[in-house]
Amino acid sequence: MRPTLTLRHYSHDLIVHSHDHAQLVFGLSGLLDFEVEGCGSQVVQQSFVVIPAGAHHACGSPRGSRCLVLDVPSDDWIGQALGDHADASRRLLDNAARRPLDAGQSQLVSWLAGSPVDDPVIAQQGAVLLLASLNGTGQDIVGGRRLPYAALNAHIDQYAAYPLQVADLAQVAGLSSARLHARFVAECGQTPMDYIRSRRLHKAVDLLRDSQLPIGEIAHRVGYSSQSAFAAAVLREFGASPGKLRRQR
Repeated sequence: MRPTLTLRHYSHDLIVHSHDHAQLVFGLSGLLDFEVEGCGSQVVQQSFVVIPAGAHHACGSPRGSRCLVLDVPSDDWIGQALGDHADASRRLLDNAARRPLDAGQSQLVSWLAGSPVDDPVIAQQGAVLLLASLNGTGQDIVGGRRLPYAALNAHIDQYAAYPLQVADLAQVAGLSSARLHARFVAECGQTPMDYIRSRRLHKAVDLLRDSQLPIGEIAHRVGYSSQSAFAAAVLREFGASPGKLRRQR
């Protein structure tokens, strides 16, 4: 398999899948909601997300977004093409995370986005340049291991109707609140409270589409005492009202 660079437009249609190769998604315009192995994030201009080989992930963009996507070939290709950069690139590609781009990296992404990326030579050399340029971005996950997202998600789902604080998740993870906040920002590019809010709203959308519960009851089940506040939060998150999302099922 050769490396491929593609320009992709994302819409509100949710994509959920996995693949046996690593992938990097670079934001060009708009906002792309992304979740990799339970870790939610958003890809915007001057940032990118790492999807390790085999990682289950989902993405969608309620208002539309445009991204440059690099599909990375096998480990053998990394060793042959990256040379001394290979080990650092493997470490980068092994950890799901959202990363910022510096000015030089952003210029490289923009230049490639304006190039004929379907040309195999440009795709090959562009992939090498991108990966080599990213090896100095401090890609190692803080703390050496990822947060226990399955346990955190289960706790949020169980207590979605109640007030949740960072300290609640910190206790589940066995960390201080400050340490949990730092880990979330490093691994997901968002704060714990943003993660809680997003998890609750995705649970609400599932209830809207899969149940006949009144919208006010769904709002209560995900921690909103006001149906209007719930509707405003759903509109901000998904670009559509609760009623419209229910009709789309």
